[in-house]
Amino acid sequence: MSDTLALVRDLLGAVARSYVTIAVVALLVGAALAPMAWGAASGPDGTVAVIEMDSSITEPTAQAVTDDLREARENESIDAVVLKVDSPGGGVTASESLYLAVDRTAEEMPVVTSVQSMGASGGYYMSAPSDEIYVNPASTVGSIGVRATHVDQPPVDSEITTGPDKSGQTEAHVTAQVEEMKQAFLGSVVEHRGDELTLSEDELAYANVYTGTQAVENGLADEIGDSDVAVGAAAEKAGLSDYDVVELGDDQPMDMPILFEDGGEGEPTAEPHAHPQTFGDYGDVETTAFLAVWGSVEGETIADTATDDSVEPDPTDEADDGGDRS
Repeated sequence: MSDTLALVRDLLGAVARSYVTIAVVALLVGAALAPMAWGAASGPDGTVAVIEMDSSITEPTAQAVTDDLREARENESIDAVVLKVDSPGGGVTASESLYLAVDRTAEEMPVVTSVQSMGASGGYYMSAPSDEIYVNPASTVGSIGVRATHVDQPPVDSEITTGPDKSGQTEAHVTAQVEEMKQAFLGSVVEHRGDELTLSEDELAYANVYTGTQAVENGLADEIGDSDVAVGAAAEKAGLSDYDVVELGDDQPMDMPILFEDGGEGEPTAEPHAHPQTFGDYGDVETTAFLAVWGSVEGETIADTATDDSVEPDPTDEADDGGDRS
């Protein structure tokens, strides 16, 4: 009898040890597979939205980007924004609208700008509130200033007006307005970039342009890096380790993937908007146009904020050759 009991105890002990072994193996396998299962179930931490401005800044192009920024703020799935800027600027009012929209967005989530070939004048104005500005070494950056095109209209003999300036402004009046707009532009740049800038306000007001490398040195930009680097920086600022990237604009759905390098899927196909009002032409009515733009513009320039010859440009600045200052 005692031999039988001993045999039963041995059998039960063996069974118990088998269960323990199976349980341990199951725990180890479960621990190994859990991260993969969690990753498959949880998905990305969040989303970085890319919004592009790749033309001169007019009322319609500014409105399109403003709408995209509003969508980014209102969409709870978006955690950060990257602005891809390739613009010589445009109308002062349209550039100011973009500046305000970017500033509002930066108050709610990280905003990082990636300057492509050019982020000048109004193109830089809209970028200034960004948390960081990335540039390519050969990008063109700067041109902090305003200009106006104006055509003197001689009085029409058959016309009766209620005031001497009803038909148009004097050059002195336009010059005063341009100076006021320049101060607003300059003040905005100093407000957002003042801690990084090595340029004085007088040097900024000369409206020079700089290469991307020079812009990093003088504080107009933060780092050398392409769009992918900017996306990574925006995600890091938002605390995202695993994230989706979507491109807003051009009526693309939110789940449309973005391709940065090959110019294929995701590239905008719409032609840049043409809007003559920005440049002072309202059909049959031609008016003064206030511009935050770098480059030549049709029309006579009579008021330019970059006329202070007491501040000489850096003679080593290669980007200063050619092109108007604005």
